[in-house]
Amino acid sequence: MRVPLSWLREFVTIDLPVEELARRLTFGGMEVAQIHRIGVEGAPLPWDPELIVVANVLEVRSHPNADRLVLADVDYGAAQPHTVVTGAPNLFQYRDQGRLTHPLKAVFAREGAQLYDGHAEGWVITKLKGRPVRGVMSDAMLCSEKELGLSEDHEGILILPDDAPVGMPLRDYLGEVVLEIDLTPNFARCLSIVGVAREVAALTGAPLHIPEPQVEATGPSLIGRAAVTVLTPDLCPRFMVGLAEGVKIGPSPFWMQRRLINAGMRPINNIVDISNYVMLEWGQPTHAFDADRVANRHLIVRLAQPGERLTTLDNRDRDLTPGDESGLTHPPLLVCDETGPLAVAGVMGGASSEVSEATTNVLLEAAIWEPVQIRRTARGLKLPSEASRRFERGVDYELPPIALRRCLELMRLYAGATIAADFIDVYSRPWQSVTIDLPPSEVRRLLGIHLDSHTIADMLSRLGFECTVVGSATVGDFAMLAVEPTVRVKVPSFRQDVTMTADLCEEIARIYGYDRIPDTRLADELPPPATQRAIELEEQVRDLMAGAGLTELITYSLIDMELVARVHPSEAIADRYLKLSNPSTPEHVYLRRSLLPSIAAALAMNLRERERSTVFEIGRVYLPLAQPGQDDRWLPDEPRRLAIALAGPRQPESWLSTDRDWLDFYDVKGIVELLGERLGLSDRLSFVPLTDDERFHPGRSATLVLTTQRDGRGRAVEQQVVGVLGEAHPQVRARLEVTVPRIVLAEIDLETLFVHAGQAVYRPISRFPASTQDLSIVADETVTEAQIRSVIQRSAGEYLESLVLFDRYSGPQVGEGKRSLTYHLTFRAPDRTLLDETLAKIRKKIISSLERELGATIRS
Repeated sequence: MRVPLSWLREFVTIDLPVEELARRLTFGGMEVAQIHRIGVEGAPLPWDPELIVVANVLEVRSHPNADRLVLADVDYGAAQPHTVVTGAPNLFQYRDQGRLTHPLKAVFAREGAQLYDGHAEGWVITKLKGRPVRGVMSDAMLCSEKELGLSEDHEGILILPDDAPVGMPLRDYLGEVVLEIDLTPNFARCLSIVGVAREVAALTGAPLHIPEPQVEATGPSLIGRAAVTVLTPDLCPRFMVGLAEGVKIGPSPFWMQRRLINAGMRPINNIVDISNYVMLEWGQPTHAFDADRVANRHLIVRLAQPGERLTTLDNRDRDLTPGDESGLTHPPLLVCDETGPLAVAGVMGGASSEVSEATTNVLLEAAIWEPVQIRRTARGLKLPSEASRRFERGVDYELPPIALRRCLELMRLYAGATIAADFIDVYSRPWQSVTIDLPPSEVRRLLGIHLDSHTIADMLSRLGFECTVVGSATVGDFAMLAVEPTVRVKVPSFRQDVTMTADLCEEIARIYGYDRIPDTRLADELPPPATQRAIELEEQVRDLMAGAGLTELITYSLIDMELVARVHPSEAIADRYLKLSNPSTPEHVYLRRSLLPSIAAALAMNLRERERSTVFEIGRVYLPLAQPGQDDRWLPDEPRRLAIALAGPRQPESWLSTDRDWLDFYDVKGIVELLGERLGLSDRLSFVPLTDDERFHPGRSATLVLTTQRDGRGRAVEQQVVGVLGEAHPQVRARLEVTVPRIVLAEIDLETLFVHAGQAVYRPISRFPASTQDLSIVADETVTEAQIRSVIQRSAGEYLESLVLFDRYSGPQVGEGKRSLTYHLTFRAPDRTLLDETLAKIRKKIISSLERELGATIRS
């Protein structure tokens, strides 16, 4: 929001330096991002008050030696006029007409003035020096907008209004300071000069003077000459219309154009400029229809019907039916006449009823629209506008009549309009005022500052709240000690964001000053923190992943179906996902059911910039659950999951060798095994081959299974799938557009693992030596390594300290269809040295279990 200071001063007295004003606004929640100075001290090009002044062109004569130049006699307040040589095309129409009878005001600069070079590319400052121009001495000039730094226009000199005072320094006449304020969505009330003025008055204590706009309506009543029908009162709480007749389309006054430009808008014509000016001043967008192009002057508010189209003011033909072509997710709200759509409500008008040079009668609309509806429409059509920006944040219900009166009076003054008496006002859902009781004790509790009720009432009153102190009655000479005075606050219509006492305390903190709130010691000691095992375990997992060399990511919980389809096409069915009713962007519509699409997309993005990427994410997924007896209502289960994504070479590139190993299934499997060890679940986790998952390469992927219950002999009775891991399918890699030979993914259900995680048990390091043995096992290729490892761990018992697979072999020495796996086993007892007899018994038990359960043998 760009706020010209001269405009702001019309509503509030400002005696502070602009830097202090900016500081107070920033501390009050409205960050002043930049201070723009135009012509004044501190501007990139300050206008010298002695050398750059307002002047009047008295006469324009032909140049004796050049057809494309003229001589202008200029009165700039000195005793004698000054002659200027100029080639400004907008002066040629006055050439050789003698002394001008009508004032022609311009900007006069004398020798020594610093100006921008109008003929140079960009903004080059030059110093004006006298020199002969085709035989005539020229030591001054009449300035264009570019030479003054006002715009890029250099096609002619800047023409000032007739009442511009001759000899006045241009700095005093046109100089301006503009505050550029970055407003957060909760400051929608400040998307207007009046709204900012209220804040300035409250923050500085300056008097506020906001006049009530009035209009001189001399025409016949509008009632019966136009009509309004609102078919969707829930989406349009208020719709007002006024009528201006006999308008004359032309340029808006100079002062209005300058304010619009300084506020960041482009002047168009008097009618459009007045509408924009009032929107900036009051925060209420209005829309002007050519009344003679509205069928029977009957405006109808309704939702778009299938197949309807509208050519908007940007000359684009727009489909108004929800779908891929239009980008809409819901039917847009329209303002129509009896023949069809005229405007997209709250967003943009249509070309069929726009104000043109031929317009003589204007129907002016001011309405309140449902914010969510406007936001959906503007984003669906990709058609943001200044109007939609305000409507989607909420507009004051009491502003439409104020904006209509202000607009119509300006049209009367600057477009020659006759204003019809009365407005049509369809007010189907009036503003419901909110009253909140705020005791000083609540302010004390939330802010830690002691303010009495009258001080609180004064602060809130400065912001426009109606405040009454209640509960402070006295009996005789004694106050009623049992009753704390309370401030009863009536919330004004322009503060729809205030609904409870905490909101009022926030306003008090802003006005009091966050920097003035003192540091307060706690009244008591902090209670011991309540430990939550799941959070502690999550932090342990996070530390483990970082220790394994992985970088943590945090991706969006919201996704779209295109992202899901890249990794898991069969799951890209929108009905299976929870959908936001009002998504901020088309890419953030559905709550994710898996972490893999997001982390795989992030991995692919990383691989475009670097050769290797190893990342993980701990986050929640959202699984819809049908509620018993409430099939139409879906609420999500939100389990925590761990996702891992690896890709790239295992070692950095080296001159020693051109052969490079790439990260594969066993790297992610090793990380998952580390996770099992950290959670005390190593002996309960197993890997089962995965063959029917379109996300993974068959034969290079596995399902992670957790044994949740065993029988008396230690065999699994109940198991639960808690994750998947493996190399991504080549088609997934292709859809992700990655060029590395393989990427490896894993997704683990942490919620279930945390439920079954063992408690950490700390033991002293054994002072007795370890014993090691190697064991080569031959088994069918259909027997998985996880099955063999599980049998060894279960049979070896408590003395097994570590189990490491260090060799695999397939070939004629073990027979067709078989393979050999060689393990390194480490045994240790905490209280003694293990004897060979003990180790022999353990080895025999392992071998017999392998033979009995898996049909495996020991390789000789």
